[in-house]
Amino acid sequence: MMDYPTIDPVAISLGPLQIHWYGLMYVVGFVAAWWLGRRRAHRVGLSQDAIGDLVFYAALGVVAGGRLGYALFYGIERLVADPLWLFMVWDGGMSFHGGLLGVLVAALLFARRHRLGYFQLTDFIAPLVPIGLGAGRIGNFINYELPGRVSELPWAMPFPHMGPETRHPSALYEFALEGVVLFVLLWWLSAAPRRRGMISGMFMLLYGVFRFAVEFVRLPDEHLGFIAFGWVTMGMLLTAPMIVAGMALVAWSRRQPVDGALGHGVLPSRDHGRAS
Repeated sequence: MMDYPTIDPVAISLGPLQIHWYGLMYVVGFVAAWWLGRRRAHRVGLSQDAIGDLVFYAALGVVAGGRLGYALFYGIERLVADPLWLFMVWDGGMSFHGGLLGVLVAALLFARRHRLGYFQLTDFIAPLVPIGLGAGRIGNFINYELPGRVSELPWAMPFPHMGPETRHPSALYEFALEGVVLFVLLWWLSAAPRRRGMISGMFMLLYGVFRFAVEFVRLPDEHLGFIAFGWVTMGMLLTAPMIVAGMALVAWSRRQPVDGALGHGVLPSRDHGRAS
């Protein structure tokens, strides 16, 4: 058995102002995406300065989509009872699947503005995302969130406020798979020219498989429980379409030109070479 590390969820406290580790993890994710994106900006015909705009679009999509998705997928009853709760972001609650939809909408707007093919842009974005996902899972772990199911494995640990039973550290599993493994695979795959849509499809497929697998050891949301057959969770229900869509996109990409990863054949941006 391992002890659950005691880490104060508040990273910085300045009088009434408190900065939580979970919030800082979002900053880590956006800064990492900005830094990595600048390294490859030329591959999609963008200036390095335009990457700042892209990260801004993505941040709006993550926050707006993540909050709305959580309200619709996990808190619809509370939303109906109190619509203003949607805007109470300090009350907690963000959904990856909602954030993903928000980023896809933001990418559509950005691609139109910069005259980029949609999947050329999403292929560029996909490898930049996993570091933020992994950082977010570390934030979940610090906040004692995403507890796993009871286990007797050597690395299982008792979760604070959940009794003496040892549980899977499912947030750490997701950090390793959605953060580290997904980043390494996508960064490696996108280092060489790939057919348009292939990297986007692999992101959806790999994330879907990793998340679906972890759901078997992650405790379902207390207010939802299992939603079907005594084992299907909301996470599984939302992730299964990602797996199907990822496989379909990879198959579709086989008939597309080889330009999605390195910018071969990409239309130039209107603000290529100058600040946007």
